Amino acid sequence: MKFLLLITIIVSFILYRRYFPVFGVDLINLKDPEPKKIYVIDIRDYNESYKEPIKGAINIPIAYLKRNINQIPKGDLYIVASGSLEKNFGIRLLRQKGFRIVGYTISDNNKISLKENSLKIENNYC
Repeated sequence: MKFLLLITIIVSFILYRRYFPVFGVDLINLKDPEPKKIYVIDIRDYNESYKEPIKGAINIPIAYLKRNINQIPKGDLYIVASGSLEKNFGIRLLRQKGFRIVGYTISDNNKISLKENSLKIENNYC
């Protein structure tokens, strides 16, 4: 019984860290950040950030974030992520390291999804 309770607590903690929304950080559209005040951190994968680059952003994919934390300047951070899982994990990690997150954006992947759907449809008819 204690073992089952321990497993439940561990699984709950893992699910919380990844999927539960982060409070206190708002979804905002940042048009032109002031370089001295807000630093834009792009935690999307290199393949995504290459297709849709963000001017002035520091690109550190989520997989390399912990390893390259020293490349992030101290100050207010704005996060660009490709999904909510990536956003939640990145914000929690950066907060844990002492950074202040002022906002985030989740990149729009509708174009990629439409292309994938059309490819699937074409492949089904072949």
